[in-house]
Amino acid sequence: MKLVRFVYQGAEALGTLKGEEISLCEGSLFGELKETGMVIKAAEVHFLPPVKPEKVLCVGLNYMDHVVESKVEKPELPVIFSKGPGTVIGARDEIRYPVKMSKRVDYEGELAVVIGKTARDVEEGEAAAYILGYTCANDVTARDLQTDINQWTVAKGFDTFCPLGPCIATDLDPGNLEIRLTLNGEERQHSNTRHLLFKPTYLVSYLSHIFELHPGDVILTGTPEGIGPMEIGDMVTVEIEGIGALTNVVGKR
Repeated sequence: MKLVRFVYQGAEALGTLKGEEISLCEGSLFGELKETGMVIKAAEVHFLPPVKPEKVLCVGLNYMDHVVESKVEKPELPVIFSKGPGTVIGARDEIRYPVKMSKRVDYEGELAVVIGKTARDVEEGEAAAYILGYTCANDVTARDLQTDINQWTVAKGFDTFCPLGPCIATDLDPGNLEIRLTLNGEERQHSNTRHLLFKPTYLVSYLSHIFELHPGDVILTGTPEGIGPMEIGDMVTVEIEGIGALTNVVGKR
């Protein structure tokens, strides 16, 4: 099932995405959700971020090829940072380039985990039961602020720097998914989630021993090699097998 949040005829709604159509639903993403029988075209709606997370927890250096690309040592434990709720935008929303503060803003295509129920001190073997599903993410980064002054929270924390969507795929095995990112139609990143150093269930378990995870919280699992800059006017698309494509355009802040 592919769950979506969207605005239709001026009202926020929930639904299940089926090809080019959406079946409207009543209820909650984290409880009982029933289809109403009404079907609309996906092209007629404005997609919202699939969830409104309280926390966006992110993992750095989680693909070996990106570790090599970054010229650092392989981490023994997950490298964790966070993004604020204001960073989150949906499919087709605009990434705003902070031109007064940064001269290089990069894309980072990633698989994101969406938490489905409260998780605290969860063991890895039980972690899958706490995952609602998976979505596409772009961990947008002001690279010059990250590298020149070592400010990860600033570099990754600008409003609009965490596109998510277009849906949450609930019936998905995350262990072997093709992930690719294109910039203006040209492929820039291409890998497979089987290359993740720390797998989604491990990350849920690990993080649940640090933070209480709540329904709607999101974990970004890291990006493969091929990171690079975006410019104002560029169109960037993150596509993950079994989920779909998340497309955003870069605008000026």
